[in-house]
Amino acid sequence: MARRTRRRTRLWSALIGGDPAAYRDSLIALLVAVVASLVAGITLAATTQTLEDLPGLLLMVPAVLAVKGNIFGALGSRLGTSIHAGVFRLSPRLDTVAGQNTTAAMVLSLVTAVALAVLAKGVAIVFNVSPTMSVADFIVVSTVGGMIASAVVLVITLLLAGGSFRYGWDLDNVVAPLVTATGDVISLPALVWGAELAGIGGVTPAVAILVSVLSVVGVVWGLRTPHRMLREIIRESLPILIVAAILDLIAGITIEKRLEDFVEFPVLLVLLPGFLGTAGALGGVLSSRLSSKLHLGLLRPGPIPRGEAGDDIAMTFALSVPVFVAAGVIAEIGGALTDAASPGLVDIVLVALLGGMLATACVVVVAYYSTIVAVRFGLDPDTYGIPMVTSSLDFVGAFTLILALVAVGIA
Repeated sequence: MARRTRRRTRLWSALIGGDPAAYRDSLIALLVAVVASLVAGITLAATTQTLEDLPGLLLMVPAVLAVKGNIFGALGSRLGTSIHAGVFRLSPRLDTVAGQNTTAAMVLSLVTAVALAVLAKGVAIVFNVSPTMSVADFIVVSTVGGMIASAVVLVITLLLAGGSFRYGWDLDNVVAPLVTATGDVISLPALVWGAELAGIGGVTPAVAILVSVLSVVGVVWGLRTPHRMLREIIRESLPILIVAAILDLIAGITIEKRLEDFVEFPVLLVLLPGFLGTAGALGGVLSSRLSSKLHLGLLRPGPIPRGEAGDDIAMTFALSVPVFVAAGVIAEIGGALTDAASPGLVDIVLVALLGGMLATACVVVVAYYSTIVAVRFGLDPDTYGIPMVTSSLDFVGAFTLILALVAVGIA
């Protein structure tokens, strides 16, 4: 009996990567994110009329959800590394790590919101999604909604960093899921609020011009500032965030093209934010842990994951099963609360689990190799890892979700 118990203990330890505390913290944070995504899902399911009135809005949804994780997940990862390295101090001053990171995050939020809007219009034209909103409408919806959400997510990220510093939490285990949760809760309602300013005579173009000018000024200032860390974050982040936005928009095209399926079963719209957010958060946790270990010299990059990298990957798979099952159940509960049509609990859970496991396999590949490649080229994996993982997973997650819908027979 004792031998069997020890064998089970060793098997469980291997499955969760040999770090029960990290598994527990990550699982709790991920489940909080899944529950929080219910707010975003219900908001999305309740806006079917808005989605039809403002064609092209749905293709922005994955990008709007992802951009908060891309910017503030990376912010949290950098702050987590600074905590591990013993150089963290929570201060708004520009001569501190926190101050420069915070300022860079808000500048990047404005710039990417404008860029996302312009890219959304361009991607819609390239992929023949018509009719769509005007460029001014896209800019106003993206920036107004984006900046409201960014302010809230920034506060949550700094509170998490301060709590981690004071109470000894490992920020790498919780920041990606909880930033995702906050982003999901606030981003879609904020996007709907921004949509209220679309199509208003001379107001919409005036706001669009104003925020566009401010974004250009922000980029120029960010690239010329004497504060080295802030300047490097802006310089290194902008290219990867633009690539990430394009991937997110292609994911949005995939969903926009299937709008009829999502309108037929609005519970799928309830599932969508939680599904994409969970995939991205899993990648964020893995990327953050790998990045911190590389910075601290605890992990040697190589073509095949070994040692602690293998443990972290095992933990990612062990986390994915309960979290994606929970995402399916939560979506069904949200559908029941809002009277949204559903193919049934079993089918929704199967879709979430099947699509989620396919997405997790991609999480592991993208998180590990994007982090390793960043190190090989002398780049900061905290800055590059999470945006690449989150956006790639939005792109892949949209496809795996559609594949799961087809496999289960819903679409």
